[in-house]
Amino acid sequence: MNYTRKQIIAGNWKMYKNQAEAKAFLLKFLPQLHGDRVLWLDEQQRDRVPDIVLCAPFTKLQFLSETLVLSPQNLVLGAQNIHWADEGPFTGEISGQMLNEYNVRYVIVGHSERRLNFCDTDETVCKRLQAAQSHNITPILCVGETKLQREAGLAEEVLTSQLTNSLKGIDLGNLVVAYEPIWAIGTGDTCDAREANRILKHIRTVLQSDRITLLYGGSVKPDNIDELMEQPEIDGVLVGGASLDPDSFARIVNFHLPRP
Repeated sequence: MNYTRKQIIAGNWKMYKNQAEAKAFLLKFLPQLHGDRVLWLDEQQRDRVPDIVLCAPFTKLQFLSETLVLSPQNLVLGAQNIHWADEGPFTGEISGQMLNEYNVRYVIVGHSERRLNFCDTDETVCKRLQAAQSHNITPILCVGETKLQREAGLAEEVLTSQLTNSLKGIDLGNLVVAYEPIWAIGTGDTCDAREANRILKHIRTVLQSDRITLLYGGSVKPDNIDELMEQPEIDGVLVGGASLDPDSFARIVNFHLPRP
């Protein structure tokens, strides 16, 4: 890990949790956030404490925004999608100015589930990225290959194409990129940590920047977070299923703390 880059641990709740479940999650999660052990950290170590991002369904944003005001400053709110227009006849969509009302700091853009199920393309992903940045929201751009593409030796080619086409006119200074191999999302089949590191190094080469925070996502769990975060190119993770459980997610976000 390069400590000149921001560490980010993001949880993607997808289409889960009603308000009662979100409240129950926070009641168990917040007391575990860093725990008493954070007091052991020196000033330099505290600077390395990552941003913890809860990417919640739109119906939870108001509740979480009001609740997180009283939470540690590094626990921030994220959304799962953003439309490229500020307003208009786009039934079911949410605009950047709407997200600003809830102090949303990050937004997931181009997740494979949006690409596969809701017809997002590199072109629309690029427009969503531009919209996020125009509203001072940091987009988390998701890229990744299918199992067939990987087996055909096309992983790097697919990722290069996604990055090149999605990032036209995008400010790389306000961007996070998450490598989410589609074959590892929700399958329990995690990409080997060293292979994830190799792919992220390829992504960094394509971006021609050593300052962009790069995340790994795809069946991230408490039992593999330490190995993943030991890799030099992995600056954080985008967590799916394990972020729904407060104990599992607490173990993941507390990976950096010294053991008592």
